[in-house]
Amino acid sequence: MDSAHSGRPADRTGRASRVGYLPDRDQTLMKLVVAGPFGVGKTTLIRTLSEIATLHTEEAMTETGAPVDDAALLPGKRTTTVAVDFGRLTLPGQVVLYLFGTPGQRRFFPLWQDIARGALGALVLADTRRLADSFEIMDMVEEQGLPYAVAVNGFPDAPVHSVDVLRAHLDLHPATPLVLCDARERRSSLDALIALAEHVLHGLPPAPDPAPEGP
Repeated sequence: MDSAHSGRPADRTGRASRVGYLPDRDQTLMKLVVAGPFGVGKTTLIRTLSEIATLHTEEAMTETGAPVDDAALLPGKRTTTVAVDFGRLTLPGQVVLYLFGTPGQRRFFPLWQDIARGALGALVLADTRRLADSFEIMDMVEEQGLPYAVAVNGFPDAPVHSVDVLRAHLDLHPATPLVLCDARERRSSLDALIALAEHVLHGLPPAPDPAPEGP
């Protein structure tokens, strides 16, 4: 397509410039899923971390849904994700993370499977007031064959336990990262995401050697 009709300005050579496009450099692109039970802070964490305006699909909670979505421990909870949250974050070394937040309720499992397709790993958020709610989520992640890390999100009225106690209670594999975080704080949330990214990258097969150049 001629640059005059492409909608992009041309540079001095007549080629369309890349204003507004990703720079010409090698990047590692990673699709990650942020999972966890209802009301555990997935939407908050993605909002805290994303370098772009985030996409959210939240709906108001109603009395009709109360028997299904028990918010007894979440008095300020007024909305819930019904489809997906999305954000993006670039880490040092040109690692670009695409973050997909998923609904935590079991009835959204088919949607969760669709969203998780192509993901390289999952960050599972947990709440010490209801740790057992995380077991089903971890089972779902393992069924998809995804490596994952667990981030225990701190709430003001939640019991505080050591990492060793939490790891034992959640029955985590020794290689599965477990961190404590506050989804409202960027540094804390970033540490959790980096733990997952490092875990995923460590498990990826090495890149093949480049093909030799011809004579």
